[in-house]
Amino acid sequence: MKTLYLTNSESDIKTAAAILRDGGLVAMPTETVYGLAANALDGNAVRRIFEAKGRPMDNPLIVHIADVSDIERLSLTADFPEKAQKLAQAFWPGPLTIIMKKGAAIPDEVSAGLSTVAIRLPSHPDARRLIAESGLPLAAPSANTSGKPSPTTAQHVINDMDGRIEAVIDGGACDVGVESTVITVATDVPRILRPGIVTREEIEAVIGEVEVDRAVLNKLENNEKAASPGMKYKHYAPRARVILVRGSDKNYTDFVNRCFKRDGDCAALCYAEDVESIAAPNVSLGSKSDLKQQAQALFDALRAVDELDGVTTVYAHCPTAQGVGMALYNRLIRAAAFQVITLPDKHIIGLSGQTGAGKSEVAAILRELGAGVVSADIAARQAVEEADVKAALSAAFGDVLNPDRSLNRARVARIAFSSKKNLRLLNSITHPRIVEIMLDMAAGCEQDIVIFDAPQLFEARADVFCEKNISVLSTREKRLERLIRRDHLRREEVELRMSAQYDEEFFIAHSDRIIDNNGTVEELRARVKEVYGRLTDGTA
Repeated sequence: MKTLYLTNSESDIKTAAAILRDGGLVAMPTETVYGLAANALDGNAVRRIFEAKGRPMDNPLIVHIADVSDIERLSLTADFPEKAQKLAQAFWPGPLTIIMKKGAAIPDEVSAGLSTVAIRLPSHPDARRLIAESGLPLAAPSANTSGKPSPTTAQHVINDMDGRIEAVIDGGACDVGVESTVITVATDVPRILRPGIVTREEIEAVIGEVEVDRAVLNKLENNEKAASPGMKYKHYAPRARVILVRGSDKNYTDFVNRCFKRDGDCAALCYAEDVESIAAPNVSLGSKSDLKQQAQALFDALRAVDELDGVTTVYAHCPTAQGVGMALYNRLIRAAAFQVITLPDKHIIGLSGQTGAGKSEVAAILRELGAGVVSADIAARQAVEEADVKAALSAAFGDVLNPDRSLNRARVARIAFSSKKNLRLLNSITHPRIVEIMLDMAAGCEQDIVIFDAPQLFEARADVFCEKNISVLSTREKRLERLIRRDHLRREEVELRMSAQYDEEFFIAHSDRIIDNNGTVEELRARVKEVYGRLTDGTA
């Protein structure tokens, strides 16, 4: 199929309207994003929308109209309640979608089998001209491949849809940049199902109390049906993996810089105020204080990160979920598939070292000196008893559960340390959750300086959360002796565990301070006290 590239001239609008009347698909500009339009009264035409986008027909679509009178004239709803009328009077034409009881004219393909229909009267002049010229209500989700960032220019549509649809109308860049606010009045208390540029506060000023659906900021429960577009688990995502980062401005930029220094394959999706402090490649959403500017830039920015060379992960500066910020958070949390890192407002110091070198003794001394200590071993014991982690370990390593369904940690250790491949698999399953738990534990510490006591600090990438990294080293024979005595293992078992770790040169190269533990307890305490003193006075 050849996709026609149309302007917003009168003749091209007539051409597009004829395509729609014949059951075709036309991408049209709106003030929010470009929509992929079809005759909303023709189930066959609507099915073609889902085919072109490559998405299942389990998501309801929004019906776009040219005039409020179209609602009753075309039997689009069974009822036009008073609160819906007040909202229409206040916000239409504009970026607000109202869900009401479905009328007889609406096919199931539009409503995804629900008893309700979503209706919007756009303010973009080209959209309204097209709807009026066609004489049809138009079902129109965003004109992008399913799951990708929504299109805010005609070129975005061409990039995704060329050859899949009959035509694209170029009406310039969209002014709003995020999809419309969606509110249902089919519930006892009106409920926002998707936030947008029209905020909860603005709506409540017109109709009183409004709820926000839990799925706006959280994942849908298993088998929970989407009541509105944009409620799916993952949506709006670029090819690069997106991770949302919540924390102070300094913590965010320091974290991104450490990740970039460590791996070199990440970028920042940030505010203009962050750019000067970030060493990594970055895409700015605009000023932190200008939420409408951020909304207008969001989808273009999510597409832009895929143009950065070698970038596989994007760390997005988490917005506040208030006002227009709720719309930004809603889109970003789905682009990130709900992967969120919360950075504690603490000075986190990594503590690692070779197995048997005495890291635990150093951690105990640091605790006595006044530091908060978060143990990776404690976090790991919690993580491996969580249902999702146990299920993943069982799938990877077979029968590793005790009769009471707790994890047989000794069996897992034997399997994991039997090969580097198995150890990598174990780490890929457990490390992400262990680090999440450690960050939560750090946030709960009373102390300002918190030690991440982690034998696999570097393997788990937990070092990127640390301002400094300290490693404890000792000779091979001393470590062998300690481990045999402490863990009651055979020498061969100890050597197998030691061989799975990084060597001494790695720890030296990746640490800010080395603590040598080949002497007496008194000598060790003196070294640790010196290091802690430097940490507290900022000279470490």
